[in-house]
Amino acid sequence: MTLGLATLLAVGMTVARATAAEPRASAEQPYPSGAFAWRSTHASEAIRGVTVGPIENQLHPGRGYGSPACARTMGEIRRLGGNWVSLTPFGRVWDLKPTGISLSFEAPFVENRQALLHAIAQAHAEGLRVLLVPHLWVETGEWRALIDPGTDEGWKRWVEAYQRFVLTWAKVAAEGEADMLAFGVEMRRALTTERGADFAPLLEQVRKVYRGPLTYAANWDDVNDTVLLGQFDVIGLNAFYPLAQHENASFEELQSGALRVRDELALFARRWQKPILFTEFGYSSRRDPALRPWEWPEHLAKVVVDEQAQAQAYRALLAGVKDEPWFAGVFLWRFYADPDDVSQEAEWGFSPRGKLAELELRDAFASHWGGDGPRPYASFLTRPRADRVGLY
Repeated sequence: MTLGLATLLAVGMTVARATAAEPRASAEQPYPSGAFAWRSTHASEAIRGVTVGPIENQLHPGRGYGSPACARTMGEIRRLGGNWVSLTPFGRVWDLKPTGISLSFEAPFVENRQALLHAIAQAHAEGLRVLLVPHLWVETGEWRALIDPGTDEGWKRWVEAYQRFVLTWAKVAAEGEADMLAFGVEMRRALTTERGADFAPLLEQVRKVYRGPLTYAANWDDVNDTVLLGQFDVIGLNAFYPLAQHENASFEELQSGALRVRDELALFARRWQKPILFTEFGYSSRRDPALRPWEWPEHLAKVVVDEQAQAQAYRALLAGVKDEPWFAGVFLWRFYADPDDVSQEAEWGFSPRGKLAELELRDAFASHWGGDGPRPYASFLTRPRADRVGLY
């Protein structure tokens, strides 16, 4: 029997609508635990996510989470082909030996809390799911992964401070019905050492407050050493992988680098029997971005802008992993809450918006991923290919 074009389209759209509607966890129906919890609940579609960075500074009113500008960003992400967003509220510490965490960041906590709840609602209104990722901002400019209070007493105070911080945002995630929560971001000194045992009870407390799936955003180069991975539903990592070994690497060399990443992660996923999620991934729009992708744009000078190099790095990494059934998906780093604000990073920054990399992202989001499950009939007819930058 041969199906006509109209029938194929109808079948494809029916399947798409059916797979988009999935229940969220709640206090009455908690998220299932175990190695196959993610697949049993979310197997219908891989995560095609975008991190939305806040603009909470009171010098920029009306541009942050929950604003009308933020609603436009949510709409752009949906039209880009995204199905999730990551929201990143910050807590503030002074240095790498903190004794506490300030919940106010650029604006009072009570305002940030309400703004974030509005942003969650805006995302849900666009049909997007939400990963809530509480971050730490170190005022001295040092990397949060190296926080180390030094003494047993210092660590005791730090665990208590982090408990207040993460439980506060877990309650917000529960109230706003966020679809997934990250326990933390790049906590190397805490979660790759014997200190990890001090944080295990916190996870149990978080699960009592927030009943949805939990992940943790490890750094790409320490995820293998991270303890407590067995207690998370999804293994998350910030995937700023170097794909090149030298300057001016060819696209074929970038592809080889991406396949090495894929093979390492496949073994890791098999060992833990859990899906792997890129809680952050991205490359800046400069020459050789895949050589040292962790170099932050604001720390660089005399940069040669190269949109093609950024686009090729996107293409290589995504093509290497997106077809794998163990791969849960990605969160691009990043867009901003106000889509029209270009003041947040240099032109050679990470955002692909309006650049050649946007096309790579649109095409990748439009294709079938291994985490999508069986390919729906006529799916190639329901996801258009991008043909120019900025076509939302």
